Amino acid sequence: MARDDEERDHGRLMDRVYRRQRHFYDLTRRYYLLGRDRLIENLAPPPGATALEVGCGTGRNLVCAARRHPQAEFFGVDISHEMLATARRAAARAGMGDRIRLASGDATRFHPYAVFGFSRFDRIFMSYTLSMIPDWQAALAQAACNLAPGGSLHIVDFGQQERLPRWFRALLQGWLARFHVTPRRDLDAALRVLAEKLNADLEFRSLYRGYAWYAVLRLPVA
Repeated sequence: MARDDEERDHGRLMDRVYRRQRHFYDLTRRYYLLGRDRLIENLAPPPGATALEVGCGTGRNLVCAARRHPQAEFFGVDISHEMLATARRAAARAGMGDRIRLASGDATRFHPYAVFGFSRFDRIFMSYTLSMIPDWQAALAQAACNLAPGGSLHIVDFGQQERLPRWFRALLQGWLARFHVTPRRDLDAALRVLAEKLNADLEFRSLYRGYAWYAVLRLPVA
């Protein structure tokens, strides 16, 4: 019951944060959610593949990915009903209502079979999502559970800005805190533990002098 309460509380928080912001979110975030298009390009799903975005927000990434990779099916999940409403409209405006399926859910324990009819995805991606999920390590573990053998998990999120000026780091992190965003200092270490446990390959790199981190976890073929 406590876990259910935490999920509802976080969902309500995200709805409050984005109830108004969702209307101009994509216009403003294009300037500082760096690396998203690189992630979308590198998904490279094979024909007939299924791809899930965890924390799909306004649906911007899903629409871009569906256009870039027309051979795949795309799915999205988000804990915010406000964001999902915007994502549904975005998919419909793009004429992709039949190629993008959306559902409400908590990233830390999302079981796709109940809403999508299958349990594993060939690609899962998380764009600036982990920095907003309180139990982000559980979200990583759940994503790995929902990944098909031979599939890959793609992540881009805020880094530690370690090679940027100190004043810039302080300004950015203060701004992010206003929106309940916390860059995950231990993301690299958590992914390495997960990769070892799953016998998976891990690619982890720093982008834009540490502004963002980019990672791909590839499971072995069964």
